[in-house]
Amino acid sequence: MSIHELTTSRGPEDAENLKLLQQVAVKDRAAFEILYRKFHPQLTRYLMRIIRRPELVEEVVSDTLFVVWEKATQFQGRSRVSTWVTGIAYLKGIKALDRLKTMPEQHADALNEYDAADESDLINRIGLQQWLKNGLDQISPDQRSVVELTYFSGYSYQEIADIMGCPVNTVKTRMFHARRRLASLLPSLEAAVAEPGNVRENEGGMLSLGESENLE
Repeated sequence: MSIHELTTSRGPEDAENLKLLQQVAVKDRAAFEILYRKFHPQLTRYLMRIIRRPELVEEVVSDTLFVVWEKATQFQGRSRVSTWVTGIAYLKGIKALDRLKTMPEQHADALNEYDAADESDLINRIGLQQWLKNGLDQISPDQRSVVELTYFSGYSYQEIADIMGCPVNTVKTRMFHARRRLASLLPSLEAAVAEPGNVRENEGGMLSLGESENLE
């Protein structure tokens, strides 16, 4: 089904995004500029938490939105427009991380200066939210992405599975292990994930602190 034939019921924001994408599909530059301005900030926030390298983030955001321009006609309407765009960003981000692993050591060291803030000072100035973000640096990119998409971007498990191209149960497992790892890194969260079964999906497809579902 082409995007011109979509009849799926959508919320106001997604309906607006779909209309813009339809215009982008026929190479409407004004529509693309609007779509670019809408998605650039949220993609930047998402990728900054996954890649943690400002130089690479801007490159990946630009690459992602270029793909949206080139491939808009391929959107099939089985998900929200934002889910489709974020899925492109996720794949581009993972490829960027792979390139980072092969980067010459001196360049990698220069990029690492971005993460040099003193942790204790960071906690005192900004509090738990920033401390949590700092903890995300120490879990795998896939686990980091699940946490980001759930808690910072508000996606459901099914939407995250669509973005990451994996089963829903894989998303749940990654979240479970991410939270266990964060509990060991961040003492203030330790009580909420003290037992192996101490996570549960709520009606919106997200995990709630202090609830349980056995994922192992």
